[in-house]
Amino acid sequence: MRKWITKLSCVVFLWAGMQVQAQEIAGIATYKTKTTVDLDAFGGQKMTPQMKEQIMERMKSMLEKTYTLSFTKSESLYEEEESLSSNEGFAAMVGGMFSQGATYTNLTKNIFAQENELMGKKFLIKDTLETVEWKLEKESKMIGQYAAFKATAVKKTDDDMWKKARERAKEWREKNGEEMDSVSLKKQEKLLKDAQNISVWYTPQIPVKQGPNSYHGLPGLILEVNVGNTIILCSKVVLNPKEEIEIEMPDSGEEVTRKEYAEITEEKSQEMMDRYGGGKSRRGGF
Repeated sequence: MRKWITKLSCVVFLWAGMQVQAQEIAGIATYKTKTTVDLDAFGGQKMTPQMKEQIMERMKSMLEKTYTLSFTKSESLYEEEESLSSNEGFAAMVGGMFSQGATYTNLTKNIFAQENELMGKKFLIKDTLETVEWKLEKESKMIGQYAAFKATAVKKTDDDMWKKARERAKEWREKNGEEMDSVSLKKQEKLLKDAQNISVWYTPQIPVKQGPNSYHGLPGLILEVNVGNTIILCSKVVLNPKEEIEIEMPDSGEEVTRKEYAEITEEKSQEMMDRYGGGKSRRGGF
């Protein structure tokens, strides 16, 4: 009986969503993100439970964040909310290597733009939108007041990139006389595999093809994303607020394509391996 009521509710909400298809829609959605870290995948077996707990507590501000998505039917801007934390100094130190800024999408013009900072230098990744081949599933559930439906996809990966990453890790261990234990290797392989599988929940009640962190292309706003060890969950949606929503494309940083940025990241990663692995860096920075 309960399942039947739930299905009926979903149908009613879906019908209600269809009634606003022709209306202009704009809004601001708030998302909470949480990432879990298995320290054992990075040699943490030698740590005591107390050490692991201390590390996770200090990383909390990096692993649990709040974002806002400003959206219309054609554009969206996803950016982190500013926050003050007692662990901000530690997060800044660790996150100083890389930090992701605002993410912009324009569905009409097929534009993707994202501000990133890598080792103290700002980049503006500007490219076309990535095509995601979504599979619409039969599952549904309520997320707050919205009827949500499940969709899945397999993320495209650069096999050559993962191969180089493994080679760098192996090289670093050899230079430092360390060997990666089988437990860590298996856990890392699982992390890489899980990061390719995406499952999301979207609601046709808000008929825009937008979503957090550049996820898009479904017949309704994406309210929840599960990918790898990260979950992104919408906690609040304000539709058609009184104040006009202004969405501007980011313009800060050296403009590069996704491919160019990946190559720069690869180069700087290799430099770090050389520097901290006992070798000499080819360049001293940017």
